[in-house]
Amino acid sequence: MPRPTGDVQAFEARATDAELDDLRARLAAARLPEAETVDHSRRWDQGVPLADLVGLVDYWRTGYDWRSFEERLDRIGQFRTTIDGLGIHFLHRRSARADATPLILTHGWPGSIAEFIDVVDELADPKDADAPAFHVVVPSLPGFGHSDKPATTGWGTEKIAAAWVELMGRLGYGEFAAHGGDWGGNITTVLGGRFPAHVLGIHTTFAEGPPGLTTDGLTAVERKWAEETREFYEGPRGAYAKQQAARPQTIGYSLVDSPVGLLAWILDKFAEWSDTEDSPFETISRDRVLDDVTLYWLTRTGASAARIYYESHSSLDPGLRVDVPAAITMYPRDIEKCPRPWAEERYRRIVRWRSPERGGHFPSLEVPEYFVDDLREGLAAVLAAQR
Repeated sequence: MPRPTGDVQAFEARATDAELDDLRARLAAARLPEAETVDHSRRWDQGVPLADLVGLVDYWRTGYDWRSFEERLDRIGQFRTTIDGLGIHFLHRRSARADATPLILTHGWPGSIAEFIDVVDELADPKDADAPAFHVVVPSLPGFGHSDKPATTGWGTEKIAAAWVELMGRLGYGEFAAHGGDWGGNITTVLGGRFPAHVLGIHTTFAEGPPGLTTDGLTAVERKWAEETREFYEGPRGAYAKQQAARPQTIGYSLVDSPVGLLAWILDKFAEWSDTEDSPFETISRDRVLDDVTLYWLTRTGASAARIYYESHSSLDPGLRVDVPAAITMYPRDIEKCPRPWAEERYRRIVRWRSPERGGHFPSLEVPEYFVDDLREGLAAVLAAQR
């Protein structure tokens, strides 16, 4: 296995005590609105309920341990490199297995590398010796976490995908598999479509067919998926995306200046997009949500992360086709579900398709054991198709 080049540097990040004290002081001094004006059975209808936010803010201020998250990142292995003038941060966990396959995992918004820290070790060195193993790379998107914030326009999903190929090459991985959801799924699609000489195949929880396809011939379930996805983006629930695509700088002031505002903006999505009856904490721990939100807070990336919508919202090339093997999983409570006949118009070699009974937009956090098994089995099918 080739070794990383000298352009890759080990990285450690430590929030200062003053930064953490400032966060706690801001949380203690937060000015909150009155409670929502809805009955209890519909309490999320206007967004994050006051009682839920107050409880989480109190835990963030008095009980949450950021240092343990920093230590977990260090145990996995953190690095930085500069690509096209932009510093890119990433986790890199090399497997001990000689037969391991390089794999890049790409997060989305409002996620981060925190989405994958609970699954990296099992992917790299599985307890089951018969399970496939991977050299796992988890980059922070430009403008997210400890990656640099772009100072000019242009860092859309096409450029990010090209940067990922460069990143993997610097690590000695000329060929690799790729996984992603949300923006990470979009980028993974671009990787498979634009760079088939480097990408062995893809696994994704995001699929988007070319525009203009009709519902003729779809099953009742597939028609429902298509309608629900259309209603999401055209209705009020998709307003967050329109705001961040049109005015990321405006919403960015609140996200960078107010930890409570940032928490509410992100928690709303964890609640609405996860497979739960009421609270996201039915399946996702408070610590994992706060790992994610605190990373945004300490790196001041609320505005810069939102700009990925300005750069790439609705920009997936209509003519892009993916000819490398693809495994696709559509979780039932995700916000965007693509009927398989539509997906087949873009992804030309779907070797595995799954629609599990549980899970939403954050499967690595909601159903981590299933997520790992599904990812392994999907990538095994992808790699078998290459032989």
